[in-house]
Amino acid sequence: MSTVAALIERSNRLGADPRNTNYAGGNTSAKGTGTDPVTGTDVELLWVKGSGGDLGTLAEGGLAVLRLDRLRALVDVYPGVDREDEMVAAFDYCLHGKGGAAPSIDTAMHGLVDAAHVDHLHPDSGIALATAADGEALTKECFGEKVVWVPWRRPGFQLGLDIAAIKAAHPEAIGCVLGGHGITAWGATSEECEANSLWMIRTAESFLAERGSAEPFGALVDGFGPLPEPQRRARAAALAPVVRGLASTDKPQVGHFTDADVVLEFLSRDKLARLAALGTSCPDHFLRTKVRPLVLDLPATAPLEETVARLRELHAAYREDYAAYYAQHATPDSPAMRGADPAIVLIPGVGMFSYGKDAQTARVAAEFYINAINVMRGAEAVSTYAPIEESEKFRIEYWALEEAKLARMPKPKPLATRVALVTGAGSGIGKAIAQRLAAEGACVVVADLNGEAAADVAAEIGGTDVAVPVTVDVTSEEQIAATFEQAVLAFGGVDLVVNNAGLSISKPLLETTAADWDLQHDVMARGSFLVSRQAARVMIDQQLGGDIVYIASKNGVFAGPNNVAYGATKADQAHQVRLLAAELGEHGIRVNGVNPDGVVRGSGIFASGWGAQRAAVYGVPEDELGAFYAKRTLLKREVLPEHVANAVYALTAGQLSHTTGLHIPVDAGVAAAFLR
Repeated sequence: MSTVAALIERSNRLGADPRNTNYAGGNTSAKGTGTDPVTGTDVELLWVKGSGGDLGTLAEGGLAVLRLDRLRALVDVYPGVDREDEMVAAFDYCLHGKGGAAPSIDTAMHGLVDAAHVDHLHPDSGIALATAADGEALTKECFGEKVVWVPWRRPGFQLGLDIAAIKAAHPEAIGCVLGGHGITAWGATSEECEANSLWMIRTAESFLAERGSAEPFGALVDGFGPLPEPQRRARAAALAPVVRGLASTDKPQVGHFTDADVVLEFLSRDKLARLAALGTSCPDHFLRTKVRPLVLDLPATAPLEETVARLRELHAAYREDYAAYYAQHATPDSPAMRGADPAIVLIPGVGMFSYGKDAQTARVAAEFYINAINVMRGAEAVSTYAPIEESEKFRIEYWALEEAKLARMPKPKPLATRVALVTGAGSGIGKAIAQRLAAEGACVVVADLNGEAAADVAAEIGGTDVAVPVTVDVTSEEQIAATFEQAVLAFGGVDLVVNNAGLSISKPLLETTAADWDLQHDVMARGSFLVSRQAARVMIDQQLGGDIVYIASKNGVFAGPNNVAYGATKADQAHQVRLLAAELGEHGIRVNGVNPDGVVRGSGIFASGWGAQRAAVYGVPEDELGAFYAKRTLLKREVLPEHVANAVYALTAGQLSHTTGLHIPVDAGVAAAFLR
């Protein structure tokens, strides 16, 4: 097996097990021989995981490739720890060929250590020892002479020199524990390096389990134990929009909720306040979770109004504390404060909310805080948790290199951070809308009466960080409430709702039954009302404004033949737009509508019999109905689902920020349906 292939397989195996390292955390490397692309001669190379990426999914394109002779030559020009950040730019001059991925800050560690293979990982067990008050002594007790303690030092060139020197001075060692940070292991072969990494991790796990106390987080606090699951989830759903609104004070955020057992246990114990205040230690952790979480200090049984009021008080205090933290440690060269809102909010008895620029970032923040909980448990089990100093956290959080990394991030898409809920999204117009909103950066709840169709559409859009399916009958208040509960627990809240669910029965007046009338009004008029009412409740709690869009119809203003029930319910929807726009404007909620002409291709309504009925009314073959509709328009064009989706996007992407109560025709020009 080639050097690179073995490195990739080792990385993927290590990264696949969360006990070994956190998502996107750690890096691996291998040294070997390659060919100089200019001279054709052999040259010693270093392949190392580049900046960003994840070990579990690492591929060859995620490796940085550097010439070892040039990398090692940097030692002779190293200007000292006060200027070590300059060395990151110097790595670019060490690249081999096109160089692959951008080299990370840990490149020096891998290149300078005299071993063919090196792993740097962030296992919870290893960080527990690294953050224990007597971590050096515990490391020796746990590993003997095989593993050496390295005092805390910020990642960089000097840390690479330190580890290289320690390995040279301790030939019997297979790795080291980095104070406050993680572990590094090495080996002569890829197999030996991986075995050494796993031996360190499993040995630390066994040590903590055998040596540790039974209740590292202290005694159970009366009233702070977890609520039964149904009440817990209901409480979380009630709080989610409020908490998301608070966490989005500086800039909008997507949320994630978890009530994993490890979280609920931590929140129920008497050491919670002390440990949470100490914050996380590993840089990978606090860069995603901030230095500390916001912790509610009320039991889950407190009245909801009291809890909300207390959360608002704590949030205001959190922002003041964060601003003070920034002011205390910032220098004239520090980047501007990025935001004072919490990334992690802990609610005893309920669970943890986490926030980020998208659903994946929010979910990963939660995973990192769970890592931190495990680290605290291990450290407290055998010692006292003692993370790195707050000043060191600030140096990393507001590091110029971190700022440059953030500046390289791609520009967010127009609907980034927005959570959309689309009814009738299992086919046709609703499916096209869901797909377009997701493509523009939104998280999408795909809601449909046909749960299988909703699941298929959500799967086509992407994973659960992008889209989730929900089965719902929009005529049911209970099901609509449950749908919004699922939405806010999946993504933190809801910002954009599209009332698209519908059906149609085409009959003359005398053949239209009361059941025909009731069914269409229940689904579209009543259903839109119920969905909009629940959406407004969530949006008002969030205090972030929002959009409600009705997919009405040109038939709401145009008297088409043999269509009394459908046309009347569409007129009902059209006036709901105006009524709700007038009522919800004070909350920053905009309500608009889209009036399509008949959308034949891809339409669930037309495929279910409506197409045949309308074709019979107009005396044309069903397969020519779309062309018939196109011919009667001013533009002579057929309306497709994606055209309606375009209108929804135009209404919600921000360019029409001062527009509400509007109906946009998407009918290729039906003069009889012109709005007056």
